[in-house]
Amino acid sequence: QVQLEESGGGPVQAGGSLSLSCTLHEYRGRSYCMGWFRQAPGKEREPIAVIDNEGKTTYSIRLRGRFAISVDSGKKLAALHANNLTPEDTAVYYCAAKPLHRSLGGYCGLAVFDYDYRGQGTQVTVSS
Repeated sequence: QVQLEESGGGPVQAGGSLSLSCTLHEYRGRSYCMGWFRQAPGKEREPIAVIDNEGKTTYSIRLRGRFAISVDSGKKLAALHANNLTPEDTAVYYCAAKPLHRSLGGYCGLAVFDYDYRGQGTQVTVSS
């Protein structure tokens, strides 16, 4: 059974940085997309960034610049780094993944509902 294991998160001081990682377990396909999304209290879940197993990235226009996503395809691990955090970055951060079928025109988009596998989420709380 495919599972996503997230790590990182916790309390952060404003102006500080964040590092999260997500490992895709038991996935047998050759290609995949992995991404990070977040949901703040009282708000809709929003995309941050997605990446494929070859390292091609797509970022939310609103959040790019402070967030960076990377992949270690050998480990099926996607990492998210962020800096200059503010209290508005407080949210539950979720990892998600899906198979990528390039021969069928597949691509890694930012729509969370397209992703078949989702992690439990990790809380990030930024205090001023």
